[in-house]
This record gives sequence, structure tokens and C-alpha cells, in this order.
Amino acid sequence: MIFSLEQKATSVTSNGRRMTLEIVAKKKWEKQALTPRGLPVRIPMHVKTGDKVIVISGADKGKVTEIVEVFTKDGTVLCKDVNVKTKHVKPRGEGETGQVIQREFPIAHSNVQHYSEAQKVRSRIGTKVVDGKKVRVLKKTGEVLAN
Repeated sequence: MIFSLEQKATSVTSNGRRMTLEIVAKKKWEKQALTPRGLPVRIPMHVKTGDKVIVISGADKGKVTEIVEVFTKDGTVLCKDVNVKTKHVKPRGEGETGQVIQREFPIAHSNVQHYSEAQKVRSRIGTKVVDGKKVRVLKKTGEVLAN
């Protein structure tokens, strides 16, 4: 059974431009928002790979960790030693045995916040121009983050 769904939604962005999103379903369970050009909609994020963050909600609340990977299509981040689950892997080849592995799974980017190692405090992020370059800074401490 082939399932096709086409929807269009119009929204106004922060700079006043109109943007039409088209949702096209490939399978019954896959719905991905698309731009007018047919590209997947990317979710703007406040974190980048390598940032030092603290988990602010969930089972690992309070854990200080580092961002390993950022998934902009679905708004999730992969953090080191956070949201570790047990996964049972089936054998792929002949003569191979199955395995039980511990693996990190992504969490929502809204569940992490930047962390200052120097002052041991979490903070929101802002931007500042330093020496003609736009840099990211922590709002509470004024600490400049490496880009």
C-alpha cells in the first residue's frame, strides 16, 4: 500500500518573509516538512558540535556533557554518556552471533543548556562582535565560546 499525503502550510518568519512548508509523506509513519524548493526544513539550534552543555530535564538531569552530533532535521542532539540505552542487535552475516550493546540515543535540543566550566553555572547564549568577528558568548558570565 502506497500512502501519499500532501499538505501546505504558510508561516511568517521573524524577518517578515512568508515561507510555505510542504509536508510530504514517504511512508505512513514518515512525515517531513519541506521548503518550497523541496529541501527538508532545518530547525535552528542554539548548540553546536563540541559545546559543553548540562542536561536540564529527563533521566540524566544535571549531567555535564559534550555535544557529539547535531541533527537539524528533527531538532535533536547526541550527547556523550547521556540517554544510554541497551540495544539488541541481530546477527547480519552467516556464522555471526547477536549482540547486546549500550548506545547513546539523541535527546531534544531544548533539554540541554550551555555550561561554563570555569564558574560552574549554566547560561543562555548571545552574540557579540569582537575584533570585527561575531562570536557566541554566555549571557551570565560573558565567557566567549570557541566557534
